[in-house]
Amino acid sequence: MRIAIIADIHGNLPALEAVLAEIETLRPDQLVVAGDVVDGGPDSAGCWRRVRALGCPVIRGNHERYVFDYGTPRADPAWASPQFAPLRVARAELKPEEITELAALPPIWRNPAMPELLVVHASLRGDNDSIFPYTPDAQIDPLFEGIDPAVRLIVRGHNHFCSQREWGTRRIYTSGSVGLPQDGNPAAQFLVLEHHTDGTWTGRHRVVRYDVGATLRRFRESGYLDRAGPLGQLFYREVETGTHQVVPFLRFYGIARGRGLHWTLEETLHRFFESNG
Repeated sequence: MRIAIIADIHGNLPALEAVLAEIETLRPDQLVVAGDVVDGGPDSAGCWRRVRALGCPVIRGNHERYVFDYGTPRADPAWASPQFAPLRVARAELKPEEITELAALPPIWRNPAMPELLVVHASLRGDNDSIFPYTPDAQIDPLFEGIDPAVRLIVRGHNHFCSQREWGTRRIYTSGSVGLPQDGNPAAQFLVLEHHTDGTWTGRHRVVRYDVGATLRRFRESGYLDRAGPLGQLFYREVETGTHQVVPFLRFYGIARGRGLHWTLEETLHRFFESNG
């Protein structure tokens, strides 16, 4: 049994197509999409339609939730602020029925034939929890409270880099990101699991080079950069460099505001770029 797991596509259609072409050569028995198909890059609708057409299991990530919760009582009031313009762009690309499809996605994937395997976006507790190779076991425990004792292998996305770690008697794989890798290598990432006849599992992270320039052109030529504002420029830089930009910028912005520095978002972006070369 061979299973390919992809996650964190984030509206990057050329990266998605490259990964799907590579997966086709591997001939897996199962493909699973572990969330965050949309929001970030210029082709959220295109990525969702491509993924939906695959007919494979898809679970929801936090960015699907942002899209389908936007404009509802569940929405975070901050989502109406300028720094969340990319979210509004992603939502505007999608038809109402497609937003309904995102809202109907399940939070986890399991197969009764493989009770030892659990696929989530971030954790069993929620869709926005981070797990790093150095995260203490005691901090992971509440993220999987009530987990089925049969589960021995957990696959997750959310954090945009490839990793593997032990957690007690279980193993946790973070699949890496198709569309927004953040380990310094702007190449699409995914995970392949193999279940062997002796009952053991092995996992292998895969990296696929794709036409990064094509995605960057889509940012510019689609009008996305104009509509998505300063945060759109940060997503552009994440694609271009394969590095973490958005979350560090938001921290930088929050610190500045906390110090009484009422810079505009554009001015803050300029200062952030200056301070980070």
